[in-house]
Amino acid sequence: MNKELNEKEKLKKEEPSNKKKASEESVQTHVHEFLASTKLAEEGDDRHNHRFAGVTSEVIPKGNSHIHVIMVNTDFLDHHHEVAIETGPAIRVSENKHVHFVKGITTLDDGHVHQLEFATLIQKPLV
Repeated sequence: MNKELNEKEKLKKEEPSNKKKASEESVQTHVHEFLASTKLAEEGDDRHNHRFAGVTSEVIPKGNSHIHVIMVNTDFLDHHHEVAIETGPAIRVSENKHVHFVKGITTLDDGHVHQLEFATLIQKPLV
């Protein structure tokens, strides 16, 4: 029995591993949480807005700074909209912290779009 266990251990050590070594792994950057509301659209009884929340993509270097991509659905009333947008560059708010400004428009759904304008939350807020 011990001979069988030793053989299994030997085979296990010789099998190629699916795990990447630390030197092979890509370095993760950071993301930002966000929560926001669209601006009002339509008139009269149909006037409404939507809310949305999520987490940005990781860093995308751009110029002397970086941006993030946001892809999210708004909440659902009798319809929803999609938001697919890039943030602006980093805006420093303290020595090691920053946010990103976001301005744009939702997809056209139910015959209208919504303007949006907000800032992401600070990256790694508790660190």
